[in-house]
Amino acid sequence: MHQVDSGLPGMGNSGSSLSELNLFSKGGVFTREQLDEYQDCTFFTRKDIIRLYKRFYQLNPQKVPTNMQGNRPQIVTLTFEEVERMPELRENPFRRRICEVFSEDGRGNLTFDDFLDMFSVFSEMAPLQLKLKYAFRIYDFDGDDHLGHDDLSKMIRSLTRDELSDEEVEFIIERIIEEADLDGDERISYAEFEHVVSRSPDFIRTFHIRI
Repeated sequence: MHQVDSGLPGMGNSGSSLSELNLFSKGGVFTREQLDEYQDCTFFTRKDIIRLYKRFYQLNPQKVPTNMQGNRPQIVTLTFEEVERMPELRENPFRRRICEVFSEDGRGNLTFDDFLDMFSVFSEMAPLQLKLKYAFRIYDFDGDDHLGHDDLSKMIRSLTRDELSDEEVEFIIERIIEEADLDGDERISYAEFEHVVSRSPDFIRTFHIRI
């Protein structure tokens, strides 16, 4: 688990059978120590953690055990293709990149711990600084700690679902560099990104997934 301050809005039960409800309410999925640790490094209540586990379980009941004690939360892994089917991610143009950033293997496959971290950062309770940090990592496709021309091009094409011409994309990149590049090196550092985005009231609203 990454140490992140975060929380999870309420989630509804989606058509559970009685036996399933029984299974999850027994409290045998995690040990008390595991739940304590999850609560320590998130804003989650025990109920939220179990609900999130239930969502994880439902993505592939054949693969995810009903007992997640020991090191199973770090080992049992769902593929990106299994995770992206969630309604909360399905329409997000950055879904693959989001999963890559939160996955331990960097390829978008998520353990339960990765899954918990991801929804923590996208929750209403996560602070702006944390959201900014992860947004920058998501947009930094080549991982060089700067948003260069290629990163910005990929970001714009993802946001516009590749509907713009090359000339239109170039025009937008120039405008972004013009506004955000304070030191004139033709790329955007994290400090420059933070300076621009933290002034945008829309950012928090868009960097949020309700589950």
